[in-house]
Amino acid sequence: MIKPDLENIVSDKGHSFKYAHFNKDSPNTNKIKWHYHPEVELVYINTGVGKRQVGTHLSNYKDGDLIMIGSYLPHTGFTIGLEKNQKEIVLQFKPDIFEHAFKGLEELKVINQLLELSKKGIVFSGPIKDDIGIRMEGLKYETKIDAFLTFLKILYDLAKQKDRQILNAEGYAFISSPTENKRLKTIFNYIRDHFMESIPLVDISAKVFMTPQSFCRFFKRSTKKTFTTFLNEYRINHATKLLIETDDGVKKICFESGFNNLSNFFRNFRKITQLTPNAYREQMLGELEN
Repeated sequence: MIKPDLENIVSDKGHSFKYAHFNKDSPNTNKIKWHYHPEVELVYINTGVGKRQVGTHLSNYKDGDLIMIGSYLPHTGFTIGLEKNQKEIVLQFKPDIFEHAFKGLEELKVINQLLELSKKGIVFSGPIKDDIGIRMEGLKYETKIDAFLTFLKILYDLAKQKDRQILNAEGYAFISSPTENKRLKTIFNYIRDHFMESIPLVDISAKVFMTPQSFCRFFKRSTKKTFTTFLNEYRINHATKLLIETDDGVKKICFESGFNNLSNFFRNFRKITQLTPNAYREQMLGELEN
């Protein structure tokens, strides 16, 4: 195992940013890799479904999601199983992109504040996200200077947007030590592959050659969550996806999400979503129909 992959990003020739467009024929190869990079990343999901992990935040995403991931914030990719006509648009750029040419410019203060906030991860809501998605897609058809001005306006409009969610409200403690990065990646990958099974503390701590006590201290320091809390959130996140995408009964979903009894499942589900599983399914399916 290695530390979270440091992705090497090179801006498009003649541009201050990198533009990428992914679909079924040209998939995002980073979608299942736990990786990070010094560049800020803005992602628009035209259509597609799946799970995301940004820092320690876990959630599902759906059509039209717009997310900004700040410098050095570890994350996994996004769209899973792209079908025909489904696509994902990604812009990547260095956070100091404006410093040399526009240092101290009053109009850019809000953008710099946005880029600082993006280190926690931001999901944008409201009508603006689809408008931003259209503008992002149109960048490839514009001249260099027009594309830069559109890019600048996109960032400015997002900076003024109040309808947004901070994914890691308490911040994310990025770990620079290769040894600790290796441990954290091993833990996250193991949870991803085995969350449907029982994961005793003694087993997961042994995977990273630590005692259970040392493991608990390390995990809490790194993620600001206990291991049990993170694992339960991961399992409930999977359960919410099954509730929306399948007709399976709650009992079946409970066990397929890694819980061994319904009472524990219901307790954690209500704690995390503030709803019962059936109420969550009814509410989410109602929103999708509207």
